Amino acid sequence: QVQLVESGGGSVQPGGSLRLSCVASGTISAIYTMGWYRQVPGKRELVATITDGGATNYADAVKGRFTITRDNARNTIYLQMTRLEPEDTAVYYCNGDRVRLTDGRLGKNYWGQGTRVTVSS
Repeated sequence: QVQLVESGGGSVQPGGSLRLSCVASGTISAIYTMGWYRQVPGKRELVATITDGGATNYADAVKGRFTITRDNARNTIYLQMTRLEPEDTAVYYCNGDRVRLTDGRLGKNYWGQGTRVTVSS
């Protein structure tokens, strides 16, 4: 019903930049909140979220370095990552929460399959 596909991961040196994208498709009427999470050993942690109204929330570790943006018409979000650090190395997952489906139901929480980011010299 709903698919989220991430792209843009890769390898970069410390201090470098990457831009991640996530496109949501399927029987979607609206997605209230979309966001990025990352998997590090032992846990999946919040990176940033953005509502359909544009309100954003960031983890303290990425504030001032990462920027989340959204294109509601395309059900797409982006994560511009700058001044990357080795500690940012992780698999980054896109999330869609409170998804209104075309049949009117409120769908469950959805996840993409992840894109790997490696920061290393």
